[in-house]
Amino acid sequence: MNRIERLAANLDDPLLVTGPVNVQYLTGFESSNTALLIDSAGDATLYTDFRYADAARAVDGVTFEQTPRDVLSALAERLSGRRIAVEASHVTLAGADLLRGGGVDIVATKGLVEALRAVKDAEELETLRRAAGISDRVYDELGRQTFVGRTEAELAWWLEQAWHEAGADGPAFDGIVAFGENGARPHAKLREEPIPEGTLVVVDAGCLVDGYRSDCTRTFFTGEPEGRLRELYDLCLTAQLDALAAVKPGALGKDVDAASRKAIGEAGMGDKYGHGLGHGVGLAVHEEPSMRPESEAVLEPGNVVTVEPGIYLPGDVGVRIEDMVVVTDDGCERLTTVTKEPVLVG
Repeated sequence: MNRIERLAANLDDPLLVTGPVNVQYLTGFESSNTALLIDSAGDATLYTDFRYADAARAVDGVTFEQTPRDVLSALAERLSGRRIAVEASHVTLAGADLLRGGGVDIVATKGLVEALRAVKDAEELETLRRAAGISDRVYDELGRQTFVGRTEAELAWWLEQAWHEAGADGPAFDGIVAFGENGARPHAKLREEPIPEGTLVVVDAGCLVDGYRSDCTRTFFTGEPEGRLRELYDLCLTAQLDALAAVKPGALGKDVDAASRKAIGEAGMGDKYGHGLGHGVGLAVHEEPSMRPESEAVLEPGNVVTVEPGIYLPGDVGVRIEDMVVVTDDGCERLTTVTKEPVLVG
C-alpha cells in the first residue's frame, strides 16, 4: 500500500492537502504552490500552476490539473458545492474564507499526513542514516579545526562548505555556532566576534540528503575540559543519557522529557533548561512526534526524534548535546554517533 492509499484508508471526506511538505511526502512532487486532493477510494488530483506543470505531469499515480497561479482561488471554484476536509495547520483564515466564499463546505482536520510522516519506512530510514553518517564525518572533522580567533560566522561558513564536500545536498537549516553568553541562547544568531580561549562553543547543525535532514549538537571546549565548565558539560551529558535510556515504544513524549530533567533539576538548575527535549526529524527538521513537558505523543518503532537537553546560564555560557535516534522494537538506535567525550579545540 502506497502513502496515498494509506492516507485514503483513514478519510471520511476528500482531503485537500496544501502543506507543501505533505504533498512532497505523498507524491514526491516539490513545489511552493500546490495542492493535492485525495478521496477515500485513493483517487488523487494534483494541482499547480504553469511553472511546475511539466514536473507535475510526470508524477505517477495522480491526475494532474493545471491552475492559475492562485491555486486556492481556482479550487474554490472547481470544488464548489462539495464537502472537503482541509489541513487546519496549512490553510489560513483568509484561505478558509476564500473556499467557503466559493461554495465549498470545508471541514477542519489536523495531523493526518503528519501522523504518517512520523513513522519512517525502510527507505526513509536508509536516507536518514546516510545523512547522519555525513553529519558524523563533518562533526569529527570540525573537532580538528581551529576555533580560537575565528568567528562564529566563519565556522558556520566552514560547516556549509563541509556539507557539500562530504556529499550532502547542503545544510538542513541555518546552523548555530555560539560561544560564551551567546551559547546561553538556544536559538543564537551568528556573530562576527572572535572565539576566545577558555569557553564553551555550542554547534547545532545538520545536512540535507535527498530531501531528508540530520540534526546534531555538540559543545566544544576552547580550554582544558575541567572545572565548572566540565561539570556543566557532564551534567548535560547525564541528562541526555537518561533521556536516551527512556526512549522506547509506548513511552509518552512527556515522560521521556521528564527523564531528561531529573539530573538537571536535582542539581538546582531546572530553570536553566527551558525548552522541550526533542522533536521528530524527516523531510522537515521539526515534525512529529514531539517530546516536551506537555506532549501526549506515544513513541512507536520508526519514529525518528532528537534528544537534546541543554543548560543555559544567561550572560555566561550554554551547553547542549543532541543526537538523532530512531525508535526500535525495544529501545532506540542512535543515528548520530560522533563522540560525546569532551573535545578540546584550539
